[in-house]
Amino acid sequence: MKRIVLCGSMKVKEEILKVANTLTEKGYTVLVPEECFKDIPKSIASRKHFEKIIDSKNDTVLIVNVCNHGIENYIGPNSFAEIAFAFYFKKDIYLFNDIYEPYKDELEGWNVKVLKGNLDNLFK
Repeated sequence: MKRIVLCGSMKVKEEILKVANTLTEKGYTVLVPEECFKDIPKSIASRKHFEKIIDSKNDTVLIVNVCNHGIENYIGPNSFAEIAFAFYFKKDIYLFNDIYEPYKDELEGWNVKVLKGNLDNLFK
């Protein structure tokens, strides 16, 4: 079964955990950012999460880009860095919702797939 690394702003941690639960119920192995469960410094959490992304057992990255700060499909700077990292390491990259317009050129150029909120579209 596929292993999926979830990424997203910690301001939407509850949404990330909902997606994680749904995917786990579907039988996937899901890895979430350490910050979802532990109060650890950003530098340590980011390094641990980057390690999850580059792990050869983890071939899929899903960005939980929900409305944040009143902005639809929001992707923050840390999540964008995770996308770039995943692209460099040749991972399949999905957005939970649609393209975040400020990064449209890069996201389309890096062949990021959009789910438009439907997890059933994962791996199709």
